[in-house]
Amino acid sequence: MSDLDIQVSYWDSAAATKTFTHPLHLPWLDGISRHAAILDYGCGYGRTLHELAQQGFDNLTGIDTSPAMIERAGRVHPGLRFTLLDAPPLSPFPDATFDAAVLFAVLTCIPDEGAQHRLIAELNRVLKPGGALYVSDYLLQDDERNRNRYDRSASRYDHYGVFETEEGAVFRHHPRSWFGSLLCDFETLDTQDITVATMSGHESKGIQLLVRKPVSVPEGKERAGHS
Repeated sequence: MSDLDIQVSYWDSAAATKTFTHPLHLPWLDGISRHAAILDYGCGYGRTLHELAQQGFDNLTGIDTSPAMIERAGRVHPGLRFTLLDAPPLSPFPDATFDAAVLFAVLTCIPDEGAQHRLIAELNRVLKPGGALYVSDYLLQDDERNRNRYDRSASRYDHYGVFETEEGAVFRHHPRSWFGSLLCDFETLDTQDITVATMSGHESKGIQLLVRKPVSVPEGKERAGHS
């Protein structure tokens, strides 16, 4: 069984009981048309997409790798559009499909840096020039419980902050600097620190970033791409 299969199995088993809590900061959406095409990548059971619909956004798409999460989303929010993603990070959408995308507590589920870079590159591809990407995720925690978890897993993984749960899932918390590196091809519009409850009810430090795909490719990168 692959690592992806293990993670999908975990989310399928968690689909009926887990609650997601990363908050949607509405002022960041003020400049986005209510008719904008918005993608929720890793939508889970559709909580964030439902919040967007409640704010009047009417062109929404949610995708996730967990069949059970997608089933719950469609059942709880039958008026919204959800699609099962079979092979991340590749999505079934053409280039420049979306005006905005949200990525809530998804990077924490992807311990591998290469896989994270591929996901961000894919979101860059499907966003229109000038499109917004709204990221919400977990920072490294400094409490004893989490430090012990990081230390127990340090010998098995390349990056500090990766840990395993008792259910067999693997998660990652990130140093603040990592988000700047990961999102270096985007223009940063705003950031904020948040406090968020984890799925197990613990209070954790998080970060939210609003970034934008450049309208034009920077000259140096354009030359590099054609060398």
